[in-house]
Amino acid sequence: MIKLVCFLKRKEGMSHDEFLDHWQHRHGPLITGTPTIARHVVRYEQLLPTAALPWMTAKGFDGITIMWFNGPADFEAFVAEPDYATVIAPDEQSFLDLDGLVGMLTEEPSIVIEGPAA
Repeated sequence: MIKLVCFLKRKEGMSHDEFLDHWQHRHGPLITGTPTIARHVVRYEQLLPTAALPWMTAKGFDGITIMWFNGPADFEAFVAEPDYATVIAPDEQSFLDLDGLVGMLTEEPSIVIEGPAA
């Protein structure tokens, strides 16, 4: 299992609320509703900054996405799908600052704490 972890920035001229609305109500459903794309993804998470501790945010970023894939070949197949280029990529360009995006493909985690301390 590998994970794509991305810190997302909204496109210039878009408010944070407009970004969240598009990301949650347009982009997410676009990915899940495009079978040729969705078939490669094991899990897709959208993480929003919490208002509970505003001092603990990554300044300049509007959210984090984590996409799980069974392996590198599935990620490569995901981005190689023709529907990625014609459906998903244009939508990403409409609401994301792609130059400001920070992402990394990660391996399985090294577990440091498995659960609550005894």
